[in-house]
Amino acid sequence: MAEWLRDALVSDIPALRRGLAVLQLLATRAGPVSAATIARELELPRSTTYHLLAELEQARFVTHLPDERRYGLGIAAFELGSAYLRHDPLERLAGPLLRELVERVGHNAHLGVLHGNELLYLIKEQPRRPETLVTDVGVRLPAHLTASGRAILAHLPAAHVRALFPSAGAFVHRTERGPTTLAALRSLLAAERRRGWACEDGHVTPGFASVAHPVFDHAHYPIASISVTLRHHCDETPCRADWSTLAAEVRSTAIQLTRRIGGRSG
Repeated sequence: MAEWLRDALVSDIPALRRGLAVLQLLATRAGPVSAATIARELELPRSTTYHLLAELEQARFVTHLPDERRYGLGIAAFELGSAYLRHDPLERLAGPLLRELVERVGHNAHLGVLHGNELLYLIKEQPRRPETLVTDVGVRLPAHLTASGRAILAHLPAAHVRALFPSAGAFVHRTERGPTTLAALRSLLAAERRRGWACEDGHVTPGFASVAHPVFDHAHYPIASISVTLRHHCDETPCRADWSTLAAEVRSTAIQLTRRIGGRSG
């Protein structure tokens, strides 16, 4: 390596360490943090703190909330964590649990993670008599329409949800059902968070419904979700079908996976 390049890399190491320290601090907080708090807790000059935050914001690792004068983790930070868990550890541990779930309920089961404002399906397990679905490994669907996506979104900070759905154009549709505004999505997420699980009926494909529950990491952060999809048709909105028994099975599997990856359910 050329000497000038080695010297440049060495000189950047302190800044890198400080940037990582900022991200680690934000990751330990339940909500956004002010620049003054970051500077004080990391013992950094205010000018250095704002410079680091500006660089991290440009790279999407940090989100700035001007109305609150605070900073939170950005989309890139979330995608980085999800990318790590999309590899073997999560999928290897989830596979046997999904197969057991399918045996118990007799319907298709999935493991999914967020990829931007879409839900990416990593695993699909089918019963002995499978039903044809649009969901498959590698398929991405709008997260706000899927039960899997909303199970994760319901436990993200409000700032993250707002960053994922910044305008009306982010609310694409597959059928006539599903939230069309950020306010409607937030209301739906709040109701599903109180209930403990998410469901959708005909939001993705007419004649099919899904129930989902999040999977959490060690900091109680939603990093994936487990869902079950079945044939169901309902003309009522919202649907009055009772999904509680199925939801209990999905929740049990999600809790098992959470524990296997060293996560915290509550």
